[in-house]
Amino acid sequence: MNMFKTAALGTAFAVLSGTTAIAGCGIAAGNVSIIANDFPAIQAISEAAKACAGDGVTVTANLTKEHQTLNAPGMTGNPAEYSVAVIANSSIVPLLNDGLIRPLDDLIAQYAPDLPNVNKVTVDGKVMAVAFMANAQHLFYRADILEQAGVAVPTTYEEVVAAAEAIRAAGIMETPVALNTGAGWNLAEEFINMYMGTGGELFEAGTANASIENENGVAALNMLKELTAYSNPDFLTFDSNATQALWEAGDTALSVMWGSRGGPILDDEGSDASIVSSTVLAAAPTFGGNAIPATTLWWDGFTIATNISDEDAAASFQAMMAGLATEVVEANQDAAVWLNPAYQATPASAGVVASAQSGARPYPMLPYVGLMHTALGENLAEFLQGSESAEQALADVTAAYTTAATAQGFLQ
Repeated sequence: MNMFKTAALGTAFAVLSGTTAIAGCGIAAGNVSIIANDFPAIQAISEAAKACAGDGVTVTANLTKEHQTLNAPGMTGNPAEYSVAVIANSSIVPLLNDGLIRPLDDLIAQYAPDLPNVNKVTVDGKVMAVAFMANAQHLFYRADILEQAGVAVPTTYEEVVAAAEAIRAAGIMETPVALNTGAGWNLAEEFINMYMGTGGELFEAGTANASIENENGVAALNMLKELTAYSNPDFLTFDSNATQALWEAGDTALSVMWGSRGGPILDDEGSDASIVSSTVLAAAPTFGGNAIPATTLWWDGFTIATNISDEDAAASFQAMMAGLATEVVEANQDAAVWLNPAYQATPASAGVVASAQSGARPYPMLPYVGLMHTALGENLAEFLQGSESAEQALADVTAAYTTAATAQGFLQ
């Protein structure tokens, strides 16, 4: 499998080109069943897609944070339980590896012939997904708390640590830092973000061999440990919902969260005006003297199941394109960094755009990267808890990854 065409996608973070609106659904018949994550942008898309129901067309959606564990089983049957899976850089790979999603070229030619290349996720010359939004984790900070502590806005993780110490020393907050460090997928993503900021590669060039047992890997782990020293002791349970709740409650002043959380945090719900007015979204910090933001660029998009009828595939594609129509984007500007010309950058998207413009790297889109992600998520908590060294943690990750990659034929 070739790498996805990330050059065009990278341009999208600055140019933000996008799709052509479709006036009305125009679906003759078919069943549409969507499996996806649950956050405001996808809620808006699914509601617009549901408007296509009627006259022989059914549209249902299962929006859940468990989507990554449900989509493959739900698309394996024949017919598949789900006709549409909304995925991202990493979660598309297992579906591709198992042949569970179909090429979209014919559907695009028939129903969206003007779809720009920036929205086309191409694998081995075939369009396998339609990307509709960009995302990245980046810095959220409380300008009022930094001013109270007498520190400047941090642009490096070393400065984040120094700012956290100043906030603690001033008695303002004991635990001013929060990251998505929940053991498992989230913790693995934090390591990958930090590691990519060193300029390192997860794998040896041109191979599936792990390449994390090095000074970059140790530096990434040590920085995560420094940050969690200023976080709540429950940091190994933190996911996006937890960090957003902490922020809105006023319990943290420096947080690294997904750009897609910017809109909900800056709205007038769930928090008081003083917190909202002092919240600023900035590029992901760098660290270790490197100039690369320590984060990864992501896209979200939709795929269509292999094991469904052509009628249901056509209905599903049309319903999803209706969900991405210009009027949907215009009504939900703050919900995402949309890959659509109707999108206008907002304060909620500032961190994603700044991270991209500063040179953040795309999340590696390789058929075996999911195995590395899993191995990281299962073997880093002990280091952060102080029960093993960074070197041992990285060795454990490499061993677990190598076993899994060998079992799946990526390594001999």
